[in-house]
Amino acid sequence: MELDLDESSLAVGRIERALSRIEKALTDRANRPAPPIATSEPAGADQSALKAEVAAVIGELDRLIAEAGNG
Repeated sequence: MELDLDESSLAVGRIERALSRIEKALTDRANRPAPPIATSEPAGADQSALKAEVAAVIGELDRLIAEAGNG
């Protein structure tokens, strides 16, 4: 299956949006005051969300690379 130009453009757009979300989350995290050690802030949820975004970017890039190799 070859990606046409429209599909490639959509994939690049998804990657750009995911990278923007990752950048915003990292900036927000850096600007957030450190929580007290005794609190159980949902840092794990933030971490999981970032991992999911990174996985989505990697998946899109893998797909684009594989299709570029086929076409």
